[in-house]
Amino acid sequence: MTKWSTAVLSGVALSLAVPLICACSSSTAHASAPAAESTCQRVSAVLSDGPDPDDDPVGYAEAQILPLRQINAPDQALHAAITQLAGAYHDFFASGGKSSNAKEAVAVASKKLNSICPGAAS
Repeated sequence: MTKWSTAVLSGVALSLAVPLICACSSSTAHASAPAAESTCQRVSAVLSDGPDPDDDPVGYAEAQILPLRQINAPDQALHAAITQLAGAYHDFFASGGKSSNAKEAVAVASKKLNSICPGAAS
């Protein structure tokens, strides 16, 4: 085999490998985006149900805990944010809305969730 043949074969092998590698990595990213968007829509729907959060913040918190915990998120960060918010609502409800730490935890968890799902926890 000549140097030219080896170079051509190496170039062909490389040109075939690059699209395959790119296709694998990009399809994974695109596959999770619609699933995460769907999960964000479910979170938003859950958080829009229940008592008015301004009129009955404790009742609102109670109404969110179980539905949030029933949402399965494909993305680890999204799952963690949903779990954190459900836990914060649980603590807020358990304190009867009197714990400033629990209230702050709800605000922090809501902000984290909104960073992943803009406007979901408004």
